[in-house]
Amino acid sequence: MTASAHSLSFELAPGGALRGELRVPGDKSISHRAVMLAALAEGETEIEGFLEGADSLATLAAFRAMGVEAEGPAAGRLRVSGVGLQGLREPQQALDLGNSGTSMRLLSGLLAGQRFASTLIGDASLSRRPMGRVIDPLTQMGARIEATPEGRSPLRVLPAEALVGIDYALPVASAQVKSSLLLAGLYAQGETCVTEPAPTRDHTERMLGAFGYPVRRQGNRVCLSGGGRLVATPIRIPADISSAAFFLVGASIAPGSDLTLTEVGMNPTRIGVVNILRQMGADIAIERPRELGGEPVADLRVRAAALHGIAIPEDQVPLAIDEFPALFIAAACADGETLLSGAAELRVKESDRIQVMADGLSALGVEVEPRADGMLIRGIGAAGLLGGGRVAGHGDHRIAMAFAISALRATAPIQVDDCANVETSFPRFAGLAAGVGLQITERRAEERAEERG
Repeated sequence: MTASAHSLSFELAPGGALRGELRVPGDKSISHRAVMLAALAEGETEIEGFLEGADSLATLAAFRAMGVEAEGPAAGRLRVSGVGLQGLREPQQALDLGNSGTSMRLLSGLLAGQRFASTLIGDASLSRRPMGRVIDPLTQMGARIEATPEGRSPLRVLPAEALVGIDYALPVASAQVKSSLLLAGLYAQGETCVTEPAPTRDHTERMLGAFGYPVRRQGNRVCLSGGGRLVATPIRIPADISSAAFFLVGASIAPGSDLTLTEVGMNPTRIGVVNILRQMGADIAIERPRELGGEPVADLRVRAAALHGIAIPEDQVPLAIDEFPALFIAAACADGETLLSGAAELRVKESDRIQVMADGLSALGVEVEPRADGMLIRGIGAAGLLGGGRVAGHGDHRIAMAFAISALRATAPIQVDDCANVETSFPRFAGLAAGVGLQITERRAEERAEERG
């Protein structure tokens, strides 16, 4: 990570309430997949609501480097001229995917079936994340992928003689691995099937269907056959529920809050955060449910409520895996104990989200017990307040935003350091949050140095 990546901090005044109406940026997971399938489709695809964050832009840059023409993005609009399944060209340099694990894992599968070699690289955080979980099944399909001895990037994807469909049971529920295998399956002989131990987000399957590619789903098993074609189609991307999660929690914990989040994606494989918060006593109304580009959406009205601790049901863990940093803040402000287990996956995200959140919550005066696959949090209760102080964002966008909303229940200012990577998933977070009542200021290291001087 560069020095400049460490330089951005959030400074937050304590207290306040969240009120009004807000549309958070477009869904990151769907933005990635929209670019990938639009690039491989025949014809021009118009995309609305595209997330103009660093992760999604890294995916777009990768396809431009492979000869795909795209106009935009501007105000979330993007026009992609597809080249068909066989139309990608060999990139002239390594594809730099920044901080995006989704881009690296999905592209590993997609590139495994190409007739050229490619190299995938990322930033320091991405270079620490495990890739063996996707390399191993792709190798079973005939892919040739070279990684470090620890199974990490850089990844070198070499042309395969032929990919062959496999019937693969995922050892750990992972939408990224499932999607990678399905994308490789587009280029494989015969049928590729993936069975999940628990449901994970199904955006890839839904979007393949939207682009006219037949996908067969039965329970936790999904199959497709190679050799088909994708046909361009208009795509409108819902607001990202993972970004909305910070405001769902913030409005729940801050007395006097009444906030409506519009056009939020309500994919059944992603609504764990809503289910868990409601079980904790949150007042979340689902209004105007409708469908947008094959994805269910709704407006979510959330009002302050007295939360109580729960044992988080393990069947909800895969449906909320990216939202736990925010949910840990909800648990810290709840009455009683909240127990999370079955979430070891959190230790290999952009940071070790279990340990990092435990450290930060402890610094704010919350009693926590980090565990191998989760955490026990003893909440401060409806009448309690968090302390103030300084916490580390660890270059992890979701950690930084989680601690930002914690200030709504703090007694003193909170400074969150190392926040630049918030741009990967939520551009203009500070400005939009301030617009609905979070007392947040962005500060750069050079500004703080000038004040000290």
